[in-house]
Amino acid sequence: MIVYMKKEDIDWDDMSFILSGKHRKNILKLLENPKTPTQLKEETKLHFNQISRTLQELESKGFVECLNPKQKLTRFYKITSKGKNILNQTEKM
Repeated sequence: MIVYMKKEDIDWDDMSFILSGKHRKNILKLLENPKTPTQLKEETKLHFNQISRTLQELESKGFVECLNPKQKLTRFYKITSKGKNILNQTEKM
């Protein structure tokens, strides 16, 4: 079954935000299962500061969430339903 999205169903600001960042879409894809920044660093070969900045950006927009924010080390992040929705929209473009 083919699903057609109407223009009004897409949050174009969110779409632009995800697509304008070099690593945002890739990080979202990797967070289907909870991961630490260190695990993301190993999987992407990005510098730790790039991972950290991207996670902060995505978290500030509600696309990912930290599952254990009180921890100083070994924080786990996971994609939210909002993040899954925008990721699905970008895949259909």
